[in-house]
Amino acid sequence: MPSRPSAAPRRRTLALALALTAIASGCERASPGTATRDSTTVMASRDTSASTVPPAQIAADSLLRARAPLVPMPAVVRGLYVNRWASLGQKMGELIEVAKRTEVNALSLDVKDDRGFVLYRSRVPLAREIGADTNRPMRPERVRAILDTMRAHGIYPIARIVVVKDPLLASKHLEWAIRRRDDPSRPWLDRNGNPWLDAHQPAVWQYAVDLAKEAVDLGFSEVQFDYMRFPDEKGMAAQTVYPLARGRVRAQVIRDQLAFARAQLRPLGVPFTGDVFGLTATDTTDMGIGQRWELFVDQLDVVLPMAYPSHYAPGTYKLGNPNAHPYETIAATLHDAKRRSASVANPAALRPWYQDFTLGPPHYYAEHVRAQMRAGYDNGVMGWMLWNPGSRYTVTALARDD
Repeated sequence: MPSRPSAAPRRRTLALALALTAIASGCERASPGTATRDSTTVMASRDTSASTVPPAQIAADSLLRARAPLVPMPAVVRGLYVNRWASLGQKMGELIEVAKRTEVNALSLDVKDDRGFVLYRSRVPLAREIGADTNRPMRPERVRAILDTMRAHGIYPIARIVVVKDPLLASKHLEWAIRRRDDPSRPWLDRNGNPWLDAHQPAVWQYAVDLAKEAVDLGFSEVQFDYMRFPDEKGMAAQTVYPLARGRVRAQVIRDQLAFARAQLRPLGVPFTGDVFGLTATDTTDMGIGQRWELFVDQLDVVLPMAYPSHYAPGTYKLGNPNAHPYETIAATLHDAKRRSASVANPAALRPWYQDFTLGPPHYYAEHVRAQMRAGYDNGVMGWMLWNPGSRYTVTALARDD
């Protein structure tokens, strides 16, 4: 693992002390989270990014400032997911401490979660219009303190941005929501009664891009898109209609939209990465969600298959219960991912998500987490991210950074 930066000069030490004080004093009370899971515009479109807001309209305590220095991507990224509530509360400091004393060198924060809420007060006009940044947003000084502290310790900050699972935006702009086939004037609703954004809509992806630009300006060093797909509910294809499809299959739509986003994010000079279903490495269809390996893997810098053994059906890879065989499940997934990528020019690097939670038998302990890591290492995949919906991690599974 890359070594941490050496001790800073006195003035950096003072700044760091102030940053740490801000974190300690700025912790809001928050309910435990259980998340479910510039630049020149390259493509011709209306730019609603942070840079378009006139200085006169920016409050004195806004996040607007010169772009912060970025943390270089470690040669091998090993990170943890940090949900919104963990970011807002005391858990944030605890996870930074975990990264300081273990092999973890990256933290992925929910800049926009799957409810549609942005972590902090935003300068993106659409976020402000729909109130995406009004649900207990992180204060500007805390954002700066967290990112400054991570930078001082060489911890790589990743901005996780959920794209199409955004019930807030879908309910505020119904014209961008997936429509019902039997009544196109009404939005389609998922099993929880929530609308989803239509992945065909360029405005949906533009919003994610604009939030990404803002995050990078603040000091996030990587943009990580999640839910860049269609909903995974049976029968929805027959229940929905897509006026902007123009004859394209779902996997082509996702490819086109990733290309749209990548072109705009390229001038930022940060990695553009994305989360995909773990089984996309093996399944040769788009799995009904628009994710087909060969059509997305060259549109990202890093692809992160969510290879949670608990999410594989019985019999997958000839395993009666894949969840009980974390090593074999991950090894098979990564073997297929590397094989599929080998047939594509300029494929994304692999950085899988591993499971650090229990969903069905057996209960997951440190040995189950380490088994997944070992399967990656044995397949030449040295980096990883750990997912726990409540951001509660098995620290004993992590190697110490001595």
